[in-house]
Amino acid sequence: MYTPPAFRIDDRQRLVATIRDAGLATLVTATVEGLMATPLPLLLDETEGPHGTLYGHLARANPQGRLPAIGGEALAMFSGPDAYVTPAFYATKQETGRVVPTWNYVAVHAYGTLELFDDPDRLLNLVRRLTERHEASRPMPWSVADAPEDFIRAQLRGIVGLRLQISRIEGKCKASQNRPAADREGVAAGLAASDRPADREMAALVAAAPP
Repeated sequence: MYTPPAFRIDDRQRLVATIRDAGLATLVTATVEGLMATPLPLLLDETEGPHGTLYGHLARANPQGRLPAIGGEALAMFSGPDAYVTPAFYATKQETGRVVPTWNYVAVHAYGTLELFDDPDRLLNLVRRLTERHEASRPMPWSVADAPEDFIRAQLRGIVGLRLQISRIEGKCKASQNRPAADREGVAAGLAASDRPADREMAALVAAAPP
């Protein structure tokens, strides 16, 4: 990922927060049949490895779950808030007109060795952990134990588990840090007035980002 120094995220907790907040990731692998990508939720275990380990599962029918990754490496991509930035937000537009549109965004890319597994007990533990994470905020959380055991076991036969121990991780927050202060103020104000939640999230990032 191309990341100019002004946009680079070095803080580990910020990287972890982006991964946790993203919910859905995109898993990318290079295979003998070409590049493959699958959107899927991933669970980060910070206790495994220097950068943590990601867990998730693929449908057994998905060819990405049966074709080895060339070189064994895979990429998991996570996205945070993003927003279109119109030149109309910039004070520079009124001064010189020498401005163009851009897009602000947050992204984290995690690389590592991909392991696939289909042990039923290991899959069950993974599904339980994923479920608990995403049900935790609900007033009456659904539990895997709420479904009949034979039904769950049958469902597990339709998936393949994955484990990606992160070997390197990159983070980027493009939040108008490269613009003059007056332009950044205009972007923050313009996005804050939007009805789109991601725009308002980006507005807060722009306001907080150092120049």
